[in-house]
Amino acid sequence: VQLVESGGGLVQPGGSLRLSCAASGFTFTAYFMNWVRQAPGKGPEWVSKIKFDGGTTWYSDSVKGRFTVSRDNAKNTLYLEMNSLKHEDTALYYCASGRPIDYWGQGTQVTVST
Repeated sequence: VQLVESGGGLVQPGGSLRLSCAASGFTFTAYFMNWVRQAPGKGPEWVSKIKFDGGTTWYSDSVKGRFTVSRDNAKNTLYLEMNSLKHEDTALYYCASGRPIDYWGQGTQVTVST
C-alpha cells in the first residue's frame, strides 16, 4: 500500500490550496478514504472522510463549509480543496485509507501565515 500526498505549501490567511493523494497497492475503489491533520505540538485531528463511491462525505466542524473532499476512482486519487484558510489550519496533512484507518501517507505540510 502506498499513499503519496502532494500540494501543500505556504499560503496567506484567506487563501486556498488543493491537496492530492495518489494511492496504489490496494483496491482504491473499495475503500473509504480520509484526510487527517496534525498541528505542531498536538495530536492527530480527523478532517474529512469520503465513501468509496464518492457519494457521501463527512467533515469535522472545524473545516465544514471551507474544505471539500473528492476522489477520482479512475485515477486512484483523493483530493482536498481547502478554501478560506486560517492560521489554525497549519498542520501536516495526511491521506489515510479505511474505516477504521489502516494505512497513512507520509503527509504534506500546509502553513497558513502572512
